[in-house]
Amino acid sequence: MQYFVVMIDYGRRGREAIVDPEITRREVISRVASGEYRNISFIHEIADCSVEDITAEILSEASLPDIATTGADLQASHFDHLRDLRKHERA
Repeated sequence: MQYFVVMIDYGRRGREAIVDPEITRREVISRVASGEYRNISFIHEIADCSVEDITAEILSEASLPDIATTGADLQASHFDHLRDLRKHERA
């Protein structure tokens, strides 16, 4: 038997432990990535008789990758700049 415990901290309103034996690791990651789970205190994986804190792993897997500025973006901004300069030219 394996399940996950997601502890949500609501501040003054208290905490809530979300425990669903049917939920998978992939589903936990998707809920974190979608923003359904916010203000997470911890995420524990309980398998057989052991408990493991996997908060950092889940948060890193759920984070969006950093997308660097591509050459196309730089070229588009260059064209926008040239267009703006042409607007201010004398006729």
